[in-house]
Amino acid sequence: MLQPKKTKFRRQQKGRMKGIAHRGHELSFGSFGIKTMEECWLTGQQIEAARQAVVRYMKREGQIWIRVFPDKPFTKKPAEVRMGKGKGAPEGFVCPVTPGRILIEAEGVPMNVAKEALRLGAQKLPVTTKFVVRRDYTE
Repeated sequence: MLQPKKTKFRRQQKGRMKGIAHRGHELSFGSFGIKTMEECWLTGQQIEAARQAVVRYMKREGQIWIRVFPDKPFTKKPAEVRMGKGKGAPEGFVCPVTPGRILIEAEGVPMNVAKEALRLGAQKLPVTTKFVVRRDYTE
């Protein structure tokens, strides 16, 4: 499961996810990728499940890059606990994602293989995504 080795603070405020991605919105490493169309919090388990689905379909050919990392701790209080008495205990880590963010990139496989692999990976994620291709890509 993806999570940081060490954080400066155990708890963090929720924050707001408004607007579109101004960083991480273009393909940097591979020729193919999946781009988010809406905002959400991605957990480490969801990212790992998508990665496994992509790798399994590509059969260890080519290369993939995961462009997001869950480094924001989120907390939860136990069920049926009264209000107050401080913030809950850290439950896990998430990655806040805004529309336009590239999640996974792939390279070294034909376009139809990459498209199907990234489609299978996108099914594991709680956001709608779009398949993108590098502008200067030729078969």
